[in-house]
Amino acid sequence: MAKIIRSTNVIYQDKLGLTLDVYRNQEQQNGGALIDLHGGGWFRGDKAKDRDLAMQLAQLGYLVVVPNYRLTPLAYFPEPIEDVAAVVEWLRQSREIFNRQRIGAIGSSAGGNLAIELAIRYGIPAVSWSGIIEIDDWLEDHKDVVAAADTKQDFGKAASAKINQSGANDSFYKWFVLNYLKNNVKQAGAAAPIHRLSTTTGPLFLVNSLNEFVPVSGVLNLQRWLVELGVPTMTKLLAGSEHAKGYLEEIMPATQAFLAEFV
Repeated sequence: MAKIIRSTNVIYQDKLGLTLDVYRNQEQQNGGALIDLHGGGWFRGDKAKDRDLAMQLAQLGYLVVVPNYRLTPLAYFPEPIEDVAAVVEWLRQSREIFNRQRIGAIGSSAGGNLAIELAIRYGIPAVSWSGIIEIDDWLEDHKDVVAAADTKQDFGKAASAKINQSGANDSFYKWFVLNYLKNNVKQAGAAAPIHRLSTTTGPLFLVNSLNEFVPVSGVLNLQRWLVELGVPTMTKLLAGSEHAKGYLEEIMPATQAFLAEFV
């Protein structure tokens, strides 16, 4: 295995003091770069929890950067999007050694949403594992659902692959989506990436389990619009209720194939 050099807490946004970790493959320094975006519903999570995925991606020959972005209650939509956009700008201007024509993004859950946002803004390829796609339409169709925070899981100590693996939880889904919007439902349409797709959106690989925490309808609706726009799209719908990094091992071969083609 190649030696991976990890640099932690590199500042990418001076004013806000935002940091990222860099994973460099010492044997392959001419490949592309990947921005790995952690999940956590925009209110929890940390770059350190994606070290396992970042190491795997770095072994494939990519330069991998894993940022922390602002979480609620310090920031709300659209500020996390601006944070991850700043990562792209930092990467382009950095002294890191990689092919600057090949930048991609990968994210899980809320990170999957942010990866899609980067594909929309910059036209870069992106992988979204259980990305939060359904926002305004879902809220409209679930007015009777009572929002409730998830108090059963210790996210800080539990591995990401163990979080939200038991299937649908509409109350919690509604809670963290509204929390991201600062309980302003009027923001829901603006926050839904499906309304901002265009012919310049980057290629996307969308993954979801059929009976998981995140509604599979988001993938199906996004795919339909991407096809109409002529944007290269791959989708993978998995049996069961595994969410995001819960199906990491199962989905890595297909993820690797997508990255090899587009990044």
